[in-house]
Parts: sequence; C-alpha cells; structure tokens
Amino acid sequence: MKPTEQAANYDKIAAHWNSNRFNRENGISQHKRALNYAPEGGKAIDIGCGSSGRIIELLLKHGYQVEGLDLSSEMLKLARIRHPNVTFHHVDIDQWVSPVKYAFISAWDSIWHVPLARQAGVISNLLAHLENNGVIIFTSGAVDEKGEGSNLFLGQQLYHAALGIPAILSLLEKHHCVCRHLENNDWPNKHLYVIAQKRG
Repeated sequence: MKPTEQAANYDKIAAHWNSNRFNRENGISQHKRALNYAPEGGKAIDIGCGSSGRIIELLLKHGYQVEGLDLSSEMLKLARIRHPNVTFHHVDIDQWVSPVKYAFISAWDSIWHVPLARQAGVISNLLAHLENNGVIIFTSGAVDEKGEGSNLFLGQQLYHAALGIPAILSLLEKHHCVCRHLENNDWPNKHLYVIAQKRG
C-alpha cells in the first residue's frame, strides 16, 4: 500500500484518536521512561502525530519546543485545532528533511506504516536528526525477521511492516546510538518499543 493511500484511509477515521473512545494514556508511560534519558528542553518532534495531541502535550509540559508531522490531512486538521501554536508538517516521513536536529523524537505507532523497503532509510533519517545525547522512542513489531501485512481497523485497511529486532539494533549501532530500553510491552501481541540515545 502506498503511503498516500494509507493516509487517505486514516483521513476517514482521524476523529477516533481525538475522541473519548481512544485511551489517551496509550504510550504515555513509555514516553515518560524515555524522557528520563533525554536532555532537558530543546526541540522535539512527534512523527506520525495523529490527532490526539497527547504526546505533544507531554513534551510541551517538559519544556520542549514541539513540532508534529503526519501525512493524513484530517489528522493534522484536528491536531492544529488542539494545538494552534505548534508547527505541523504535512509530509511523507520518507521525504522529510529538517535543517535542525532534535533533543527528542517520538515515532509511536507510525514507522511500521512505512513500506518495508523504505523503513531502514526512514529510521536512519530519524537517527541522523538526533542531536548529541538526544533520545528517540519508536515502535515496531516484536519479531526477529522482517515481514509485512495488513489488517482492518475501524473499517479501513492499514498496512504494517517490521524490520525485525536484530536489524533495528544494527541500525542503532550504525548511527552511534545506544539502546536504552527495548520491550515487548503488550504480550502476547507483538508490539515492541525502543528507546535509544545518540552518543554524545
């Protein structure tokens, strides 16, 4: 599935993450763990920010200058209403380049929507955008080997892919990042989250 097709599917269900049906605590405790390693203040970005604004709110409370990025125009429409003073980027993460580096990067439940053939490049690009001692938190599939598939969610077909844990750890090492935490946090579901830090 092309990223633009996936974004169009997300457009149709964007309100879900902005409603009371969505658990706004999803991912928050994991981000608090990541923030323990991160520099105090500086620039932060929420990749695949969606419409809930919960991660952006957490980062703002911790004193970061926060940006958001998403390919779904409806997600961003709702996100801008919730946080009118935050800068949002409407762009495919595979095409995103920033002139600045970030103290904190979140990519919670977003990278796994990138086509498998492009995931290593996307993760590498995010790691390259970390400043020294900067921290990234992202999710993937808790699998050993790469793979891809799709499933229905709220009536929309959504694509997922994962590089596999060994490949992720290899990318971190290649980009001078230390894995601070790696956990399958939703066993028996294969939901992996990683916290890594750029060596200073």
